[in-house]
Amino acid sequence: MSVFNEMDGHEQVLFSSGPGGLRCVIAIHSTLLGPALGGVRFLPYADDDQAVGDALRLSRAMTYKAACAGLDIGGGKAVIFGGPGVEKSETLLRAFGQAVESLSGRFIAACDMGITTADLRIMSKESRWIRGLDVEEGGSGESGAMTAYGVNLGIRACLQHLDGSDSVEGRHIAIDGVGKVGGRLAAHLAEGGARLTLADIDQEKAERVAEACGAEVVSREKLYLLDTDVLSPNAVGNVIDADLVDKLRCRVVAGGANNQLAAPTIAERLAARGILYAPDFVINALGLIQVVDELHPAGHDMNRVRQRAELIPERLVEIFIRAKHLNISTAAAATSMARDRLAAVRGVRSFWLPPRCG
Repeated sequence: MSVFNEMDGHEQVLFSSGPGGLRCVIAIHSTLLGPALGGVRFLPYADDDQAVGDALRLSRAMTYKAACAGLDIGGGKAVIFGGPGVEKSETLLRAFGQAVESLSGRFIAACDMGITTADLRIMSKESRWIRGLDVEEGGSGESGAMTAYGVNLGIRACLQHLDGSDSVEGRHIAIDGVGKVGGRLAAHLAEGGARLTLADIDQEKAERVAEACGAEVVSREKLYLLDTDVLSPNAVGNVIDADLVDKLRCRVVAGGANNQLAAPTIAERLAARGILYAPDFVINALGLIQVVDELHPAGHDMNRVRQRAELIPERLVEIFIRAKHLNISTAAAATSMARDRLAAVRGVRSFWLPPRCG
């Protein structure tokens, strides 16, 4: 029974191994609103427990992200265990595609850290349930650009809430991670006249983006201690922990990374310090909205995705108001909003099943 306790409310957790050294876990948190959709990560983890924990936490966040965004989709996540001796080969990727196909549509896989659209194309040779492929292959393409655009709108919503103006001109914004999302976010903010400080584990990448944006580069350790208007985590999760939270000197935490806070209590401590936190699964939802749009009966339409971008600041404002009214953290307010929607459909259907074939 301890195994089921570890699932922590998830409907299904699939462990698979296969050719090419494949070892993976697919976590399905909820199919109450629809099939579970989530990205696939290929990363070297310190141990199996860390990899499984990542899949469980991120799949739950996907459920809440979809619910807050008003999407008819559930939450899931997949992790392929990387590390020494494990290469991202065609054999491994096709074997993973077979694992996805075995779930008969209960899980839809998309792109995440360590996985490219080219990798998804290989997976799709074995499964019908792969989304986020390149445009020329019928998909919507890489979702980093839309995610960054949504985070940009979210940061502006935070400033509007605090100061009555959404302008970033002259604002000091610190960005951790300048990859697919953070690099594009830096470009948006630089265009708006923001003063930027950047950090990335890849120093050369940070310097390239900084040169294009007129930004300063510092170490990741120094970045989190700067006196800034906005701190924007856009790399790995769990970066703001119990030791760091009391050292922050920012007014806002708003970024595209998943699971930015190491524990739920961190959100309460941010609130107690008067730091406005934009819940990550709300502010970074536009990338998910793009991928889900591929499931539209009329086919994918990027204009429709752009029109839904305003959902990001609208949801954040609702969350800030709810948090103040209930005297709770913004993270708790966002979670309660998601749970309200899940509760509204619970009883209408208990879980999602794919259509019968033939």
